[in-house]
Amino acid sequence: MSLTAGPDRRLLHVLSPSHDGSLIAELAGGKGRNLHALTEYGFQVPRWSVLGLDVFGEFCRGSGLEEHLGDLLGDGWAGRARQIAEEIARRIEAAPLDGRIAGAIALAYRQAGGGLVAVRSSGPEEDGSQHSFAGQYDSFLNVSGPEEVIAHVRRCWASGFSERSLRYRAQRGLPPDTRGVAVIVQRMVPAERSGVLFTADPTTGRTDRYVVSAVHGLGEGLVSGAVDADTVVLDATTGETLRTLIGDKQERYEAGSGPGCEVTPVVDVDRTALSLTADDLARLHVVGRRAVEHYGAPQDIEWAIADGTLWVLQSRPVTTLAPTARTAPEPEGELRIWDNSNIIESFSGVVSPLTYSFAADVYAKVYESYARALGVRGEALREVQEWTPHLLGYVHGRVYYNLYHWYRMVRLAPLYPLNRRVLEKSLGVAESVSDETAESLHPFTPRTGLRGRISRLTRTVIFAGRFLTIRRSVEVFHRDFHRSYAIFNNVDYDALPGDETYRRFRRLQRELIEKWGPMQVLDATILLSIGLLALLTRRWLPHAPEWFTWAAAAPGGNVESAEPVWALAALAAEAHADPEVRNLLENTLDTDAYGALREAGHTGFLAHVDAYIADYGYRSPDELKLEVPDLRENPAGLFTLLRDAPRNGTGGGASHSTGEADAYLDRHLHGPRRWVYERIRGKARAALADRERLRFCRTRAFGAAKRMLRALGRDLARTGAIETWNDVFMLRLEEIRGAYEGMIVHTELKELAALRRRQLAADAALHAPSRFSTRGAPYWSRNLERAGWTAEPAARGGARELHGTPSCPGTAEGRAVVTDTPCDVGGGILLAYRTDPGWVAALPSAAALVIERGSPLTHVAVVARELGIPTVVQVKGATTEIGTGMLLRVDGAAGTVTVLGDPPDGGATVHPDAPRRETHP
Repeated sequence: MSLTAGPDRRLLHVLSPSHDGSLIAELAGGKGRNLHALTEYGFQVPRWSVLGLDVFGEFCRGSGLEEHLGDLLGDGWAGRARQIAEEIARRIEAAPLDGRIAGAIALAYRQAGGGLVAVRSSGPEEDGSQHSFAGQYDSFLNVSGPEEVIAHVRRCWASGFSERSLRYRAQRGLPPDTRGVAVIVQRMVPAERSGVLFTADPTTGRTDRYVVSAVHGLGEGLVSGAVDADTVVLDATTGETLRTLIGDKQERYEAGSGPGCEVTPVVDVDRTALSLTADDLARLHVVGRRAVEHYGAPQDIEWAIADGTLWVLQSRPVTTLAPTARTAPEPEGELRIWDNSNIIESFSGVVSPLTYSFAADVYAKVYESYARALGVRGEALREVQEWTPHLLGYVHGRVYYNLYHWYRMVRLAPLYPLNRRVLEKSLGVAESVSDETAESLHPFTPRTGLRGRISRLTRTVIFAGRFLTIRRSVEVFHRDFHRSYAIFNNVDYDALPGDETYRRFRRLQRELIEKWGPMQVLDATILLSIGLLALLTRRWLPHAPEWFTWAAAAPGGNVESAEPVWALAALAAEAHADPEVRNLLENTLDTDAYGALREAGHTGFLAHVDAYIADYGYRSPDELKLEVPDLRENPAGLFTLLRDAPRNGTGGGASHSTGEADAYLDRHLHGPRRWVYERIRGKARAALADRERLRFCRTRAFGAAKRMLRALGRDLARTGAIETWNDVFMLRLEEIRGAYEGMIVHTELKELAALRRRQLAADAALHAPSRFSTRGAPYWSRNLERAGWTAEPAARGGARELHGTPSCPGTAEGRAVVTDTPCDVGGGILLAYRTDPGWVAALPSAAALVIERGSPLTHVAVVARELGIPTVVQVKGATTEIGTGMLLRVDGAAGTVTVLGDPPDGGATVHPDAPRRETHP
């Protein structure tokens, strides 16, 4: 249990890695926030829990201290720092501890694993980018047993008002803070070696250097300055050792029989040798590079090595760089945050210029239409038109969200504070923007006064009307879409003149794509209804597990997303039931299977294959990438899935997660509250089901566009405008338009295609960060070099337990199958960097699903819940740390992936950004 409640219904928060980031940000203090971020990002962090700031607040209320704090910290407090600190410490030590506070501390101790723990203060402003509060609050090592933990929690609370911390505030002009500190309880690591890693040289300010300090034993000797440590300077880009200084290291600090440390001498052979191996330094370099990539700023990282595992104990921004670092010129211009989150579900790895430009054009048209549908007009609409064409970015061949613009888009609808939090969850972004930044982002300049209030009210009324009638709107759109799609789908575009195909392509954009805008109210409906559902869950079901809200909102029944799974299962069952068909599939190349079946006279089975392709031929892995052929163009992929499909069908379980949610509600929520909850839940479930239907429409529309653009490529090749037909993918949409509208010279296209093909091949070799920021023109001013774009492959850090976001409850153990293409996993754990809708066919053969990127609302995660497959998403570092063949235990309720054993042959990881995995035409 992570929350305890008293008779007055006030909650006490004992926070853990599974808690929501917004709650951590509010209550866990600076060190707690950083521990949560490190754990979420996949670093190996010792088990921890945090007594929230509200626990201290409740202690103050119950002990009577609250009324005294305001008086003690009133006017003139800076001149009485010592007396104030002594008085507060005395009162905290003497105050009685009621049962709820003691229970919360005991729970924190259990969640940290018991045994030896560290008890650390975590101030609200600590480890910030402006003020670090380094050394101002107390931490205690090697604490054991509930009574000792309680005693040291009191001391941490007292340190929040210590003389040194009060003087620190006074020197920096900061007011006193009566919230006190949160307290971290963290499992002690029996460190063989410990140290600090700076991802910038603190003496010179150079960010192209990492500085490592290391000692034997615990890091207390290094932090206190009692031990002369080893120092190694590394090249930030390559990890090469540039300079080594071996310290004297006369003593080592180790856990003693009680709180604190015992000091023992270091033997001579260890004193004179470097305490770190080449492998240690390589792993530290990887940790530093990942930390800089994640935080976007130099970090001060405390680490320890025990039993071959590199543990990250904490990370904080470096606020004391030398003046050269502070005065070094930074890029100027507009700040942008680029995040690929779940956009890689649609556009993974490098994508062609045509795919990106077509997608960017679609997003621009759809969201401008959405703004119009909400009544945005005149100058406000013109401002919206400035950012809608730039919702997506294209960096070294990869597609990214231009994240600030998505916050602007969400703000078009009412209840922005709630919707933006759900947006972050649904996109799967690793880090929320600050409240101040979020509040500064508007879709257009907000009006003030009466006109502004009328404008906001008008949009709210329009949105409310569309929100209430969205199901009917979806039905009308669905009907009209399929009527138009039938016309576009039943055409042989290769038989038409090129300009006629181009004319029909422009018509498709108008009739199938530009009409999509009003349907984006459905996405806003999902954000709003799930946000309300999560809010009600938090208030009325405070002990509900993290996966509960997603399971409660699951559509249930046979959603359209799962139809290809059932159809493929039926086709596979038919194939396996016929020995001749099965033999042909198992012994014929997938590319030759269709012809072999026809020659063998299996026309009945081929008729069913043709029917599947007719219904779902537009579905394939990477189906939204225009350069990737679908099943209608290349049916070989279908025969791969048929050959590897499980012979016992999907195994049912479609209502598993929904059934668990229903059972939980039956036990814990009744009466009027249950009625209200079910109304909101019904809206969320219906909206998610409708979204899956619209995603099928989107895929069909992209499939029709794919066929047209391929036909245009063949037409341009026939005229000599490009060398080969698939060079069309190296062109941008506006260049194809220019070719048919007389705005570009045909002779330009060949050179453009050749240049971009070479550039795309070079881009494929780069390591692409999942999130980074730029200022000004992104490709210049060393923006991308600072962001970590390198040609180095990701390295394994040795983590044995990874944390992610629970998506579907249940546990499973099995061998990992790490892959970048959907395949039969034979009952193992399917583990992927990212997925797309084409992966649903692989789900029935998986005991569990682990996705490194994405969110609980991605297409495959939704279908996995319908199939009852334990699922964890947003597992940072999964494809780097886990190799095929490793024995895993997946807990879909806790959001953990535990390595139980290594593969017999060492295994191998698969990462889509590795050069050998990239594909392009």
